[in-house]
Amino acid sequence: MESIQTVVVGAGVIGLAVARALARSGREVIIVEANDAVGAETSSRNSEVIHAGIYYAPGSLKAKLCVEGRERLYGYCDERHVAYRNCGKLIVASEQGQLDELERVAHRAENAGVENLRWLDATQAKSLEPALRCEHALLSPSTGIIDSHGLMLAYLGEAEDYGAMLARKSHVSEIECRGGEFILRVEVAGELHELSCRELVNAAGLGANALAQRIEGLEPEHIPPLYLAKGSYFSLATRCPFSRLIYPVPNEAGLGVHLTLDLAGQGRFGPDVEWTDALDYRVDPARCAGFYEEIRTYWPGLPDGALQPAYSGIRPKLVAAGEPAADFRIDGPERHGVPGLVNVFGIESPGLTASLAIADRVSAALAG
Repeated sequence: MESIQTVVVGAGVIGLAVARALARSGREVIIVEANDAVGAETSSRNSEVIHAGIYYAPGSLKAKLCVEGRERLYGYCDERHVAYRNCGKLIVASEQGQLDELERVAHRAENAGVENLRWLDATQAKSLEPALRCEHALLSPSTGIIDSHGLMLAYLGEAEDYGAMLARKSHVSEIECRGGEFILRVEVAGELHELSCRELVNAAGLGANALAQRIEGLEPEHIPPLYLAKGSYFSLATRCPFSRLIYPVPNEAGLGVHLTLDLAGQGRFGPDVEWTDALDYRVDPARCAGFYEEIRTYWPGLPDGALQPAYSGIRPKLVAAGEPAADFRIDGPERHGVPGLVNVFGIESPGLTASLAIADRVSAALAG
């Protein structure tokens, strides 16, 4: 049976960031990934936005780690030559009656540590984005877009530079705690292998809750329920007239149908959130039927028939539909009592932005 100091389960953006941090600290690290490629699930099925930290509850892990991680991520991309664009974002009130809500957004963001939002009137906003219709807007200069796959490859490459190894197509079926070590039973190509380690990081994303249930000695009360929220995106078949991301004022259902961009400048709208019980990534073309009316509140020139199905992603939620949003959970031994174990639960947006900061929290939890 092979023995290693640290095993990280999950090769999404969080698992890879964690593996990089732990390998840089001098640990022997193996990354165990069930899929054939890194970031095959949530990490590669999102809007690829570098978030400023505007919407998260002040004092929450989401707010703290987003603000911290954002600046570190920009620096990392420069250092490792990961493609990104610091394009900025406009949050727009298309009607005068939405001004109060926009002010609440600004106040919440300031309390969460976002200090550089700028107020624009309609004329100022339109001078930046001539196709835009609005009464008031908030400009977020810290928001950007990134090549998420390039980022994950950079994390993996650096982790490997420090000796980490990646085991793909490897499914962890059982974890036994024995004498201060974890014994992992891993299925590879139909064969069962055993691997022991002294430290275990569960960064399995959509599979993290189920994996935690397979850890002997971890009490059930330390394993939160999992809810799946599917978001479908629709791309713009015509040329996009915007150079920045455009978000409407938030509503009761969430952030509304917003415009994001990829690095090639193609526009995409979404996500259209659908609660589900299955990992089904098919996009129903009919789901964008209501998009047109909402988008035209801030872009009246959206042509009929301009939206086409693009892709979907599924987020690991820790609360059901209609409940207040849950925070990230980075559960170390001080919470669950199992030495050497860190479970990372509910990492959705802004997980990509906060990935370097999350990795540091995991390292600290292992250090005690």
